[in-house]
Amino acid sequence: MDRLTEMEAFATVVDQGGFTDAAKKMGISKSAVSKHVSSLEARLGARLLNRTTRRVSPTEIGLAYYDRARRVLNDAGEADALVTSMQIAPSGLLRISVATDFGVNLLSPVLGDFLQEFPDITVNMVLNNRYVELISEGFDMAIRVGELEDSSLRARKLTETSRRMIASPQYFKKYGRPAKIDDLNEHKLLHYSNQSAGNVWKITAPSGERRQVRSAGWLTVNDGQSLLHAAIAGLGIAYLPSFLYADALKQGLVEEAMPDLPMETLGIYAIYPPGRFTQPKVRAFIDFLAETFADKGPDNW
Repeated sequence: MDRLTEMEAFATVVDQGGFTDAAKKMGISKSAVSKHVSSLEARLGARLLNRTTRRVSPTEIGLAYYDRARRVLNDAGEADALVTSMQIAPSGLLRISVATDFGVNLLSPVLGDFLQEFPDITVNMVLNNRYVELISEGFDMAIRVGELEDSSLRARKLTETSRRMIASPQYFKKYGRPAKIDDLNEHKLLHYSNQSAGNVWKITAPSGERRQVRSAGWLTVNDGQSLLHAAIAGLGIAYLPSFLYADALKQGLVEEAMPDLPMETLGIYAIYPPGRFTQPKVRAFIDFLAETFADKGPDNW
């Protein structure tokens, strides 16, 4: 007899508390269920069930076997579901939480291509700079930039971006260019207001030492694009990811403040809930993003 069917018959008897209900659950006769269980016990050389006229219960050996058998059956069911899901065209509502800077500048321009390729998917994209609770807040996935928090969530790295200090040529002409990290304390700095560490820049010195620059700053705002505009306007030095300032750098609107410092890189990740398999709509979007940004970063934007 099929080993998996024997396992299923035994586990269903335990779950249902008897052969009659197990037979109804499996859609086969009571005698067939009994035959499967008897065959399993004979093959194992052990009695798995205590049978009385009033009830059926697992023996000590049977209970231990049930725990393992149920895991095997659950895995087999998930394997079947995985194959089925992979053959179904991705569809349904896809809720995404995206870091604002990345969403506005890089994701929004390519969303149309994704929706054209997968017309049965609808997208609800929420732009914010906080780490949302995916499952409790009803998100299917998130795009995050930078270090990831320790969690049970799964992550796939899409690409990287560098992060540099930049300011306008007019700013450097007026205030000079910092020669060393300590000089930043004398400059006008432009800060993100959503940084958990406050107005602190973590910078790697040429020696490899991690330094921290603390300054109240001249402007603090919770949007990277606004910081870039402020830097272009000559208001100070901003510490931004390259995907934000790349075009302005090419046009000469900004320059690197300290180009000799080691390059800081930040990972850009797709984050999604744990599980043995991924929803087709989520898998389709992550694959699309990985392909879209395959030739991007850290400085190539």
